[in-house]
Amino acid sequence: MANSSQVTEFLLLGFSSFGELQPVLFVLFLCLYLIILSGNFTIISVIHLDHSLHTPMYFFLCVLSTSEVFYTIVILPKMLINLLSVLRTLSFMGCATQMFFFLGFAVTNCLLLGVMGYDRYTAICQPLRYPVLMNWRVCGQLAASCIVSGFLISLVGTTLVFSLPFCGPNKVNHYFCDISPVIRLACAETYINELVIFICGVLVLLVPLIFICISYGFIVHTILKIPSAEGKRKAFSTCASHLIVVIVHYGCASSVYLRPSAKYSSGKDRLVTVTYTIITPLLNPMVYSLRNKDVQLAIRKMIGKTGVTLKT
Repeated sequence: MANSSQVTEFLLLGFSSFGELQPVLFVLFLCLYLIILSGNFTIISVIHLDHSLHTPMYFFLCVLSTSEVFYTIVILPKMLINLLSVLRTLSFMGCATQMFFFLGFAVTNCLLLGVMGYDRYTAICQPLRYPVLMNWRVCGQLAASCIVSGFLISLVGTTLVFSLPFCGPNKVNHYFCDISPVIRLACAETYINELVIFICGVLVLLVPLIFICISYGFIVHTILKIPSAEGKRKAFSTCASHLIVVIVHYGCASSVYLRPSAKYSSGKDRLVTVTYTIITPLLNPMVYSLRNKDVQLAIRKMIGKTGVTLKT
């Protein structure tokens, strides 16, 4: 245990293998980061300012967008700095802090997507009871539960990783302190720690996903009973955006976290991780704004109020 204090900092290798392409990656990721921030802030502002969007569905979307903003802030600024820096170190405590907040917001997002699936189920399958089932008190409690549960699970995962002794190599083969590349550097048996982390991953990813699938099973069954084609189209359109985000988010996260760290592949996993740390937060506001007429109308109204006119 005396050796556990030997590693005082970690070296994030990130995209160092890309050599001269790193400045190009910096410009690309910086542009994507700015789009993520502007897109999510637009969603948050529009929902806050437009009273017609003060409904449970958009409340959860606002919470999700807020979580996505902090989720990217935890990772992307440091990654951008490292793309232009020779010194890519992160202190032991800094690495633990980054992992804690990354996992906290990531798990929160997973749970929020599950809650959003339940919201769509109650709206379509229980329309008469919807105002009671999803009143503002319930919405607040569900959102708070997602956040608290997310960070409690994150605390467990981060503690299981950083309670291990790190007494040798300190090169993290990733662009941030993720579980698999960090736990592989521990100089002790990690089987029990990894098993508990894996079980937590199964609970966080599969339980909400199964819940979403069951919800959409009932939703499809209910929609098919709607007599008019226009009614079916409107019902499906309210779920399509959520379903796209769910498929991308859960698909990428499951491919990385629902397997032992021994099968960690730095190159492949880095590309998959880019998808759910950059593409998913980018996809979220784009999908909800491009596919949602209510949000589009609210954006136009907000632009109109600022005195900006768009040429048709």
